[in-house]
Amino acid sequence: MLCAGLASLLLAGCGEKIEEFGGPTMGSHYSLKYVAGEGVPDSAALQAEVDGLLAEVDQQMSTWRADSELSVFNRLPAGSCHSMPAAVLGLVRAGEQLSLDSGGAFDLTIQPLLDLWGFGAQSRGERVPSAEQIAAARANVGHRHLRIDGAQLCKDAAVQLDLNSIAAGYTVDRIAARLAELGVRSYLLDITGELKALGRKPDGSPWRIAIEAPRDDQQVAQRVLALDGLGVSTSGDYRNYFEQDGRRYSHTIDPQSGAPISHRLAAVTVVDASAQRADGLSTLLMVLGPERGFAYAEQAGVAAFFVSRSDTGFATRATPAFERQFGAGAEQ
Repeated sequence: MLCAGLASLLLAGCGEKIEEFGGPTMGSHYSLKYVAGEGVPDSAALQAEVDGLLAEVDQQMSTWRADSELSVFNRLPAGSCHSMPAAVLGLVRAGEQLSLDSGGAFDLTIQPLLDLWGFGAQSRGERVPSAEQIAAARANVGHRHLRIDGAQLCKDAAVQLDLNSIAAGYTVDRIAARLAELGVRSYLLDITGELKALGRKPDGSPWRIAIEAPRDDQQVAQRVLALDGLGVSTSGDYRNYFEQDGRRYSHTIDPQSGAPISHRLAAVTVVDASAQRADGLSTLLMVLGPERGFAYAEQAGVAAFFVSRSDTGFATRATPAFERQFGAGAEQ
């Protein structure tokens, strides 16, 4: 059937409309909004594809299920090797590079520290450990203890991996690639808060996402961004934390101190063509903090938006790459 007119054809195409589905994943939730039309699979078939990829990643990388490939590796003693999926080995390589680039601020081997502080899959409740306990856990932390030998991942210490700082972004990119193969040309994908958008809506408007202000009492938009072909990741300390003796302990652990971060950076958002890279970089910058993190992002050309606590509330700062991408005040 022909469209009613040229304007409709240009803006919406024939029969184009936005459809949406989602569900639980990785202990959180995912959603996909996409423009359905000619050549795009129906919603049930598309969801089956997405759910299948999510299940595959969960089987490979989850620290919360005992039968995942990652959990099997984590239980092995020092001096062990285990055959791992290519995707896991790829993330280990990417994590090692981020670790080298940041002087150790990013580390995929911090699972023992997460468990110790009560934030990991094997934790026994939130608590403040002793200096001796932290030192013992740190002895098994560090990419230097890992080695890739062909299809095998080997460890010379009782290393335990946690891929949560990079796996969701990887999954976003993986599903985005599959959507392209299936003919989906316009979508907004959200997996546990890691985002990617491509194309435009049927009315010609861009997909927009909000950067939330770092508040745990309500959701407030700090900045609104129009996206096309970009991934977005935000890391913050305002949702997952505990308090003891009047002090707040964030779930973001500094691998070098073995303790939660204690600086004033409340949240940082990174925008990159790769959602995986944005995911890893947002964690890295969160660990480095407002000064060192901004300097790193500026030098590396990272598009990042920093929100720091101040004596009067919150202060925001964007890198030159972020401002070039989105303007100093556009879409606020």
